[in-house]
Amino acid sequence: MSLARTNARKAAVQALYQWQMTGQSLVEIERQFLEEQRLKDAQKSYFTELFHGVPKHLSAIDEALTEFVDRPVDTIDPVERAILRIGTYELLHRLDMPYRVVLNEGINLAKDFGADGSHKYVNGILDKIALKVRVLEERGKRTESK
Repeated sequence: MSLARTNARKAAVQALYQWQMTGQSLVEIERQFLEEQRLKDAQKSYFTELFHGVPKHLSAIDEALTEFVDRPVDTIDPVERAILRIGTYELLHRLDMPYRVVLNEGINLAKDFGADGSHKYVNGILDKIALKVRVLEERGKRTESK
C-alpha cells in the first residue's frame, strides 16, 4: 500500500464530495485539483481512475450499497457516501487490490474526514459488500487459516 495511492484516495474523496455537493463537471473539478497542487503527493493516475470511475459506474455502485445500507444512498452523509462509493468501486473493479486493503483504506478515510464513529459504519458496509462480491477471495483466506 503506497502513500501516493493513499493520497490519491484522499483527494478522490474530496473531489467526489465536491462533485456530489456542487454538481460541477468532473473535468472542472479535476482541473482545480491539478491547478491547486492538491495532487502533488498523490498517484495522479489512480486519482483519475477513482474520480472518473465512480461516476461512470455510479448506478452499479449505488445498487451494491443499497443492499447493505440502512437508508437511501443519497441521504447518507456526503463524506461517508464518497468514501463508500470509492471503496465499493475498488471492491467491484480493482480485483487486484486485496479487499482487506480496501476496507482498511476506507476506515482510515472515514477517520480522517468523517464524523466521529463513521469509520465503524463504513467498515460494516464495505465488509458486507466484500463478503458478497469477493466470495472466492474470502473463502480462500478461510481455507488458508485452517
